[in-house]
Amino acid sequence: MSSRAAPKVAVLMGGPSAEREVSLSSGRECAAALRNEGFEVIELDAGPDLAVRLADLSPDVVFNALHGRWGEDGCVQGLLEWMRLPYTHSGVLASAVAMDKERSKQVYRDVGLPVVDSLLASKAEVVASHLLPPPYVVKPYNEGSSVGVYLVMEGANQPPQLSDEMPETVMVETYAPGRELTTTVLGDRALTVTDIITEGWYDYDAKYKAGGSRHVVPAEIPQEIFDACLNYALRAHKALGCRGLSRTDFRWDESRGLEGLVLLETNTQPGMTPTSLAPEQAQACGMSFGALCRWMVEDASCDR
Repeated sequence: MSSRAAPKVAVLMGGPSAEREVSLSSGRECAAALRNEGFEVIELDAGPDLAVRLADLSPDVVFNALHGRWGEDGCVQGLLEWMRLPYTHSGVLASAVAMDKERSKQVYRDVGLPVVDSLLASKAEVVASHLLPPPYVVKPYNEGSSVGVYLVMEGANQPPQLSDEMPETVMVETYAPGRELTTTVLGDRALTVTDIITEGWYDYDAKYKAGGSRHVVPAEIPQEIFDACLNYALRAHKALGCRGLSRTDFRWDESRGLEGLVLLETNTQPGMTPTSLAPEQAQACGMSFGALCRWMVEDASCDR
């Protein structure tokens, strides 16, 4: 950052992905928090003219509050590296690999982290026959926020009929039953574990609508499982090469003990909205939302 009294922070939000509205909410919350922390803040809705606008503004730091494709998959990170603008969260490679659910699961497998069976297939193959024994899940392999998730339960006679909005290549993975757990990593520290309680599937509405889910933080689970979540999340963060903030999601089948704990995915730019899990975990560890956003700005760099 430069030596000017109030560092200028450009907060990127919005963008063209399926998670645009969530990103706008994250960006506004982060921008407000950073202003309260004394930063000069400019809010930027990321569009095709992003490079020109950033060149005109010449910010000291770019706070990346984008979610989904283009903003979370290495594309914007590459632009920021090219422009030599320090930015938050993970770099090009870690962002790209983490967004690709099948490639990130291969990284997990390579370092001995537990995951369920999965494969990539075309939409035509998925709608023609069961590619895995039910129950299984079908979802985009490069989107987040539970966008376009199909749950095929045991006993289903027909494969799922996917909507036209689903990409041509999708991920099919064995359904992992049990409780939804998640752990945030900040720098080199795993914060805590949240138990996410919903009436049904932890879908887009459960994540982002008020009252959509209830969060128990810290999770009231056996110490062995709690410690394993912290350990696995930090190992996933490091194996993927993440920087700054990440959040790793789990499923835990308590009837199987530690064997029932599996990783689902790692989010390199988790939500920063009022109902978001990462800020809630930071708060539980004594770090206010403003302090969290400040930490992320002060951690920003190039060559991430």
